[in-house]
Amino acid sequence: MSLIPSWFGGRRSNVFDPFSLDLWDPFKDFPFPSSSLSASNFPQTLRENTAFLNTGIDWKETPEAHVFKADLPGLKKEEVKVEIEDDRVLQISGERNVEKEDKSDTWHRVERSGGKFMRRFRLPENAKMDQVKASMDNGVLTVTVPKVEEKKPEVKAIEISG
Repeated sequence: MSLIPSWFGGRRSNVFDPFSLDLWDPFKDFPFPSSSLSASNFPQTLRENTAFLNTGIDWKETPEAHVFKADLPGLKKEEVKVEIEDDRVLQISGERNVEKEDKSDTWHRVERSGGKFMRRFRLPENAKMDQVKASMDNGVLTVTVPKVEEKKPEVKAIEISG
């Protein structure tokens, strides 16, 4: 018996396995999105107001800059805001509109979330706040924050007499 859930395989059903998907879903009766919910039992008002929280953002530091990459599939650059606050805070926000439901349509599953999102990052002291650049390509937002060049200590050779 494995204590690790099967993320890559099919559904597991083992009465002794605490991660078995067939035993108990603690969130089953809560009104928020899950891939196990079908559209018929997920109220329209909640679908419209659910924040789209799966905004994956990577932050890497290179010798020259801090680089942020955010996956924002289906969004246009006009629907995304990148802001810098005075206290060195980078804020990425936006909104994805939910497709309007037509009464003649039958929805079988709703997994794409909509609504507003916002992520904030406190930048380190070495960030050049006045030179931030942002670009959007194929649903990936890239924000580049250049770093202040570190002054390398000047080494002076001293001649030894004697």
